[in-house]
Amino acid sequence: MIGDESLLVDSHCHLTLPEFQGDFEEVLERAAEAGVTKLLVPGIDLESSRRAVSLSDRYPVIYAAVGVHPHAASTWGEETERALVELLRAEHVVAIGEIGLDYFRNLSPPDAQRVAFQAQLRIAAESGLPVVIHNREAMPEILSITLEWAAGLSESLRGRAGVMHAFSSDTESASKAIQAGFYLGVAGPITYPNAHDRRDLAVRVPLNRLLIETDSPYLPPQPFRGKRNEPALVRIVAQALAEVRSISLEETARATSANAVTLFRWEHGTDNSHIL
Repeated sequence: MIGDESLLVDSHCHLTLPEFQGDFEEVLERAAEAGVTKLLVPGIDLESSRRAVSLSDRYPVIYAAVGVHPHAASTWGEETERALVELLRAEHVVAIGEIGLDYFRNLSPPDAQRVAFQAQLRIAAESGLPVVIHNREAMPEILSITLEWAAGLSESLRGRAGVMHAFSSDTESASKAIQAGFYLGVAGPITYPNAHDRRDLAVRVPLNRLLIETDSPYLPPQPFRGKRNEPALVRIVAQALAEVRSISLEETARATSANAVTLFRWEHGTDNSHIL
C-alpha cells in the first residue's frame, strides 16, 4: 500500500488527446494505484483547452491549464483570445498553458508564435495565473521574453511565474529561469541512458524548484520507450529523480508535490469568477 508520504502529482499530461479515448477511466485508475493524487491537463489549442476544463469539472483529480501551443499559434486572434479569457472563469483552471516557442518544427511561423506567446503572457499577468512554457530550440528568446515579463509581475505571482515544461536546457538558463520565479519540469528523459546532462542538472537545481511530469502520451520513461506514456508512470520519473539526488522516493514525492501546490495553488472549490 502506498503511504501518504509518497503521494505524487503529474504536473503535465495531455489526457485530452485521442490516445486516451479508449481507456480513459483505466488510465485514471492506474494513476490512483500508483499514488498520483493530482493531474494538470494543459490545452494545446482552444478546443483541447475546453476539453481540459470539462475534464476538470468531472474528475476531482484533474486540474486544467488553458492555452494555445506554438504549433497552433496561427489560430491566434481576437476571437481566440476572447474565448480563452472566458475559459479562465472556470473553477479548476490553475494556469495558462501550454504556451511558448518551437523553432524545431515551426508548424506555425515564428512571428505568429511570438504574437501568441506574448499575448498569453499578458493574459496570465492580468489574471494572476502562472504559465506552462514549451521550448524547442528557442530558449534564448524564451528567456529574453519571460525574464522581462516576470520582472513586472504582481506580488501574487512573484516566485511562482510558471514552469519550464520538460526542461532540457543548460545550467545557466536554468539558473536564470529560477531567479525569475520559474520551476523546472523533470520528465521521462531523465531515465534515458544517454541523458547525463539532464541528470546532472536535476542534481544542481534546488529541490524546491522542481516538478515531475509525464507529458503523456509523449516522453515515456526508459522501460516504456516506444509505448504510450501515462500518468501512472510519473512514479518512475520520481524514483529516477530520487536516485540521482541520493534521497528517498518519499522525500522526492513530498517536495515535488508541495512545489506543485505552491505554483498552481490547486484546491477544488477555488472560484475564478473574479478573473479579468
